[in-house]
Amino acid sequence: MANRELIEKIFNKGKELGLGDMEVYIQGNKQFDTRIFEGEIDKYSISDEVGLSFRGVYNGKMGYSYTEKVDESSIDMLIKEAMGNAVTVDSDDEEEIFAGSKEYKEVNTYNSELENVTSEQKIEFAKALEKAAYEADKRVTSVNYCLYDESTSYSVLANTKGLNLENKSNIAETYVSVVVKDGDDIKTGEKYIISNDFSKFNAEELAKGAVDEAISMLKAESIESGEYPIILRNDVAASVLQAFSSVFIAENVQKDLSLLKGKLNEQIAKELITIVDDPFLKDGVVSASFDGEGVATKYKKVIDKGVLKTYLHNSKTAKKDGVESTGNASKGSYKSPVSISPTNMYIENGSTSVDDMIESTEKGIMIIDVQGLHSGLNAVSGDFSLSAYGYLIEKGKISRPVNQITIAGNLYEVLKNIDSVGNDLKFGFPGFGYIGSPSLKINSLAVAGK
Repeated sequence: MANRELIEKIFNKGKELGLGDMEVYIQGNKQFDTRIFEGEIDKYSISDEVGLSFRGVYNGKMGYSYTEKVDESSIDMLIKEAMGNAVTVDSDDEEEIFAGSKEYKEVNTYNSELENVTSEQKIEFAKALEKAAYEADKRVTSVNYCLYDESTSYSVLANTKGLNLENKSNIAETYVSVVVKDGDDIKTGEKYIISNDFSKFNAEELAKGAVDEAISMLKAESIESGEYPIILRNDVAASVLQAFSSVFIAENVQKDLSLLKGKLNEQIAKELITIVDDPFLKDGVVSASFDGEGVATKYKKVIDKGVLKTYLHNSKTAKKDGVESTGNASKGSYKSPVSISPTNMYIENGSTSVDDMIESTEKGIMIIDVQGLHSGLNAVSGDFSLSAYGYLIEKGKISRPVNQITIAGNLYEVLKNIDSVGNDLKFGFPGFGYIGSPSLKINSLAVAGK
């Protein structure tokens, strides 16, 4: 049965049983995953999944249900489970089915050429990546991760208020992690590419980047504890921003889980900092014309020259605050209730190159990786204490690698303590949104070493 015909039958059945406004969300995903180990295929999987979620208003409350069986046999179950779910809701928050925005901007997140890349070509690429890593330097002793993943997704959102939207996208990612050894000294390095343009996947370049970084950390030592100027490399800054991105979510603000409550239109960061949420970003992994409720997405500055301009809203939190939704409603999957997440959110590029940041540093540290972003970070208070490594900078030059250190501080203090913003914007792995940042130089941060 075609999706449209099925959706119509669900709505008719729901109306017959007394439901008010209703919504159907269908999500399909084709996934290809392969992993190479020592020249052989260590993992190979292809999946094709589809699911349907339903929500409807019953006795003034919103009830939810979902199914992996997207056909007519699921209709009764979907309606009855949603009705049963609605009568158990004890929240006074009002949820509504959205009637639709005036207009939706066209967003292209699907590259049909990626579909033409065969499984054999993808596997050969991953094998070439591993081979290039081994050949990049004789000190490479193993390639512990070498993978290529790809997904093609589509979604359909329709409701009884006449909304009828569709979206299709695809994305591929490859990741390599290498181990190098020199005497008893062992270090690792990693690099990745995320794109839906297969021509951007260069095995030699990616492998060389990972190997060079691992070698650069050989003979690393700790450093005396103290306060140091810190440069967070772009990928590290993006990871830290992603870990703290929940503080901008309106629901967390309303539940007193973000210290940004009551800070709208206040200066919370240096003027150098502008954070954008851009659902129309070219090559943005989560670019889309509509959000998880069907609201038209919109470009917005969350922080503009250091001033907090907005929280990220769905319809429920927007109504509670008496504002319009920012188009940030999200559904992690068809099984998930409507929540809120960033789209493509990033700190805007500044005008300072990383080389200039290094040259202007008399003695400091450039951080190229951190660990413990889950356990060593408190998103509510903003406090963080993260194991890290990178390079010591002396008299404007990188002098040696540094490891076995911990950097500690508070997000809200760091935002006010930015010295300069790089011009090398880079995005991390997509997760809670697709988060990016240029490199950031912080005037001072506590470092625990030896």
